[in-house]
Amino acid sequence: MLDSRGTVDLTAATVRRWQVLAGLSALVAVAVYVLAVLTETGQRLENAALRGADEAGSRDQSTADDALGEITLYSLAVAVVAVAVIGLVRKRLDLAIAAVGVIVAGQLVTQALKRFVLPRPALVEVTGHYAENSLPSGHTTIAMTVLFAALIVVPYRWRGVALFFVLSWAVGIGAYTVTAKWHRLSDTLAADAVSLAVACLASWWLARRGLVRRHDGPRRVPRVLIVAFASLGGVFFLALGTILLGAPLVTEGLDATVRDDAYVVYLAASSFASFGSIATALVFLASWRRLEIP
Repeated sequence: MLDSRGTVDLTAATVRRWQVLAGLSALVAVAVYVLAVLTETGQRLENAALRGADEAGSRDQSTADDALGEITLYSLAVAVVAVAVIGLVRKRLDLAIAAVGVIVAGQLVTQALKRFVLPRPALVEVTGHYAENSLPSGHTTIAMTVLFAALIVVPYRWRGVALFFVLSWAVGIGAYTVTAKWHRLSDTLAADAVSLAVACLASWWLARRGLVRRHDGPRRVPRVLIVAFASLGGVFFLALGTILLGAPLVTEGLDATVRDDAYVVYLAASSFASFGSIATALVFLASWRRLEIP
């Protein structure tokens, strides 16, 4: 069906996809919290990963600390201004609002959940900073919402470029939070889910305003290659994490794994963190497949 400007209208199902994805993302965040925070097994495994991170090389920990330290209020403000400028240059105020809203709303939701809503019951013995709730990860939320805002605000032909430059950074931030012991794996996965939910709601808002159109132009080979490479990376990290964690759990059991294989649990958590960020990014990108804001 064509609208008055001769472009193809979206079907109701296409617009509704972002509502469905937002709802599913919320359910994923709840599931992560329940399994990792509200169960003794989840807390024991994640605490073991924190202990295992102590065995990571000093260079790895220094790199992680430096990368996370670069995310400040000022750098966040720069990211907000950058996506706003892109939207305004495209003469799309509502697009600028949506992109900025993804970053800002992501932080509001994350900080509210972490500070005021989600408790961390003391199911296992732990003291100090590790006893406090750290779910969701604010740093991971910043990285992922900046990625999603960039994918939303840039023109279709530049989407692959934005993915190429921002995805590796965003994935790295999620893994670095585990290496630096700033966050647990569940914190990064919950942040991924929160970021995806917020970005999907922003996309749905744009579609409801009639800004989103189907793209009928040719496929861009570089973008296809980037997506294929990212997909292979996601499969690799998922398989690696499953093998690293599954092997000792099956052969030794939970007690021996958390006691004797903390470093292996940490490596698995880091792999799963990378997989979570990649998978979340690819899901959001897929929701915009062949869609654009002209």
